[in-house]
Amino acid sequence: MNKNIAPRTAAIAFLLAMLSPLACAQPAYPAKSIRIIVPFAPSGPNDIIARVVGQKLNELWGHAVVIENRGGAGGTIGIDLAVKAPADGYTLAMGGSSSLAVAPGLYARLTYDPLRDLAAIANVAFVPYAVAINPHVPAKTVRELITASNMHKGGLSFGSSGSGSMSHLAAELLKASSGANLVHVPYKGTAPSVTDVIAGQIDMMIADYAAFAPFEKIGKLRLLAVAGSRRAAVAPQLPTIAESGVKGYAVDAWFGVVAPAGVPKDVVAKLNAAIVNGLKAADVRQRFGDLGYETIGDSSEQFTATIKTDIEKFSRVIKSAGIKAD
Repeated sequence: MNKNIAPRTAAIAFLLAMLSPLACAQPAYPAKSIRIIVPFAPSGPNDIIARVVGQKLNELWGHAVVIENRGGAGGTIGIDLAVKAPADGYTLAMGGSSSLAVAPGLYARLTYDPLRDLAAIANVAFVPYAVAINPHVPAKTVRELITASNMHKGGLSFGSSGSGSMSHLAAELLKASSGANLVHVPYKGTAPSVTDVIAGQIDMMIADYAAFAPFEKIGKLRLLAVAGSRRAAVAPQLPTIAESGVKGYAVDAWFGVVAPAGVPKDVVAKLNAAIVNGLKAADVRQRFGDLGYETIGDSSEQFTATIKTDIEKFSRVIKSAGIKAD
């Protein structure tokens, strides 16, 4: 046997041992395009906010960000698709209050648990909701609205964009928190419900401030308060429902980025930092401000806590009101 073979073999083995970690190392994230699943049709808040986030990630990292609209079943179809994707950070979803916080209490056979099956990346923005009434209702404050509802035979009617929608739950929470006598009239979408409030076919609605604002300006609707936990920047003159005397009331319709559970912590941190930093950009603030949206920019941990709190809140409302999904 050639006595030079053993040293040569040992040298090769040493080189292989040194190179193997490099060969197995994963390229730095992100190394390719990212997909953001939007669980609703184009043009709604989910879609608009996702596209703004995607644009900022593209500008930062130089990789394409593909928006994939997969609507249906109150957003649960798209979120379920995200849950089943590889947990590598290349498939994200723009979840919202309805698909992440309302769905667990609304759907008996929901295929995912938001807290178990998803990693909360960053809460991005919330859409202010407001209380709108037809001017024939004798009320200029929420307290007067509650009084009017109890004095009116049969109560006051409120519209929603569908059974189990955020607009439905917001009014049911007001009913439960204040003792108001309110009767639900579901619609297939926000627009037809707003139309009937204006026409006086129904008395009131709690929904996206932007849906009401043009009609308030011309006197066809009266806005009494905002539903969120703080006053809205787009309408600072309106008190919150809590400030109006309904202690503890708050409904924040938020939208945030989630990913399949198991995404590496360093990827979650990198995504969160990129999204939160993007929300500080002047063009993003301008775009959201024009729409009446407000940026959030929470940490992953804060977003997880928000999801948990709202699941508990809306599950109680759904159970007490006996709400069933359409």
